[in-house]
Amino acid sequence: MIARTWRSSATAANAPAYVKHFTETVVPQLEALPGYRSAYLLRRETDGEIELVALTLWESRAAIEAFAGQDIGRAHVESQARAMLTSFDESADHYEVAYG
Repeated sequence: MIARTWRSSATAANAPAYVKHFTETVVPQLEALPGYRSAYLLRRETDGEIELVALTLWESRAAIEAFAGQDIGRAHVESQARAMLTSFDESADHYEVAYG
């Protein structure tokens, strides 16, 4: 199993809207993809902003490639999400799940 992580930040005012977008738009889209396992959205307050970390779990790198394209390190950030965020990583990181 492969874990994909991606980081972003939002203002305290916009963070709830991004959480809603993630849970109501992003997750349902992911659930329709072969090889998708689950998703988590982590949040914490840092320096007056809200840091958000998306963690998705996938059966394989091939499953991620079917979603993200050949360059699985490239983040996919919809324009609607971009409008809610103050910053976000242009790339995603991938880890083999050693236990879980």
